[in-house]
Amino acid sequence: MADETSIFIGASRKPDDSYQRAEQLLLRYGNRHGLVTGATGTGKTVTLQILAEGFSNAGVPVFCADIKGDLSGIAMMGTAQDFLVKRAEQVKLDPYDFQEFPVIFWDLFGEQGHPIRATVSEMGPLLLSRLMNLTEAQEGIMNIAFRLADEEGLLLLDMKDLQALLANIAERADEIGSRYGNVTKPSVGAIQRTLLVLEQQGAANFFGEPALRIADIMRTTRDGRGAISVLAADKLMMNPRLYATFLLWLMSELFEVLPEVGDPDKPKLVFFFDEAHLLFDEAPKVLIDRVEQVVRLIRSKGVGVYFVTQNPLDIPEKVLAQLGNRVQHALRAYTPREQQAVRTAAETFRPNPDFDCMTAITQLATGEALVSTLEAKGVPSMVQRTLIRPPSSRLGPITAAERQKLIQESPVAGQYDQAVDRESAFEMLQKKAKDAQDAEEQAQQAGSGGSRWTIPGFGNDDPAPQSGGRRTSAPRPSNRQTVAEAAIKSVVRSVGSSVGRAIVRGILGSLSRGR
Repeated sequence: MADETSIFIGASRKPDDSYQRAEQLLLRYGNRHGLVTGATGTGKTVTLQILAEGFSNAGVPVFCADIKGDLSGIAMMGTAQDFLVKRAEQVKLDPYDFQEFPVIFWDLFGEQGHPIRATVSEMGPLLLSRLMNLTEAQEGIMNIAFRLADEEGLLLLDMKDLQALLANIAERADEIGSRYGNVTKPSVGAIQRTLLVLEQQGAANFFGEPALRIADIMRTTRDGRGAISVLAADKLMMNPRLYATFLLWLMSELFEVLPEVGDPDKPKLVFFFDEAHLLFDEAPKVLIDRVEQVVRLIRSKGVGVYFVTQNPLDIPEKVLAQLGNRVQHALRAYTPREQQAVRTAAETFRPNPDFDCMTAITQLATGEALVSTLEAKGVPSMVQRTLIRPPSSRLGPITAAERQKLIQESPVAGQYDQAVDRESAFEMLQKKAKDAQDAEEQAQQAGSGGSRWTIPGFGNDDPAPQSGGRRTSAPRPSNRQTVAEAAIKSVVRSVGSSVGRAIVRGILGSLSRGR
């Protein structure tokens, strides 16, 4: 049975089909990362739930995504249902206590939880380019945009800031291109159109302030339990690229913000990445390298990353090699790719002479899994066929009223609900454009010499000042015409006609008589 140094996962099956040996995850190896895989409906969500419960009871904060809404039940106390009580007896879980856990609900769209925001600057050009699926040339322009923002002191906080900066780059394409390389207006336009699509998909809700503080997902309660941050992801999954980019951003922020702690007695935070294949689908090599780097190094920050997905082939081999704690639910083997997945999963476990691992994976019942965790000195344990323990919290989703009540009573209530729009690149560039327009208008007015009604060559034209007997050149006239000038030009154009000549003679005669 689990103690203060471990999490009880379930009981392994002996050759006589009885369950006796307790399978545990040692907390001191909880930051060595993990993998939960299995076909749809085999029990992955329940496994994620009991792991989150175990970490929370051990005082470890948890962040996880709720894809279908089922995980929200972890916030409410479970009830004694017959099949749950029977499962507890089978795995010798005594006593089987029911609990409710401290949960903070989050939602990028602010509908089923507190809004989560990040600034454009925090996201960075690499992740933004991944989110927008930009070409290499367009990614180059995105990097130039961030470089210019740093050089010119422009804050990039939300979508309109980035749009304004891109418009400014298009206007200065020649100037910027001479400094950083070719910048074409069509490429800038393509990026702007992609931003518009993202905005229509709801990404504008994510970019802005107040930005998420990492400390708010690393909370513990007064009784010493770790808070469980649950991200509502059912709507977010309609834009899987945004979902994957957000979670990768969060991992990167954790990596950059948290200090080195080495190998603590228990993790500082555990991060569950559900539907993990979305992170790697069509991802460029530079992004996969970034994920591998974060996974490999974030362990020393005390953070455990657990990938949850249907197929172990969804995870790149270099990342898969970093995952020491593994729970493998049933896989189907109808197609060649599925057969390869079964073979890959079986080969990653330390063999058990009591059963054939490859055969067992296809025969596991719902709620059963092959489990291998890190033992003493970080050595993987021999794989065991395990019946997963029942959760202590509610199995299934909570109601909308229950969710709203928990949001209102949340420790971060009111901190993120209202967006803040302070002066940033959009306002600064608008001010620059207005100042430039005002300066141009003032220069034009100064060049026109005011609005005097004069006829060039007649009347009270100011004489040009003389210097040394030589006439100095007159100031360059403005391109703007006074009403009188426009009238005279119209008259002159009519000189070619007899009527026009008569009019001119009349004007000149009246002028000579007036002298």
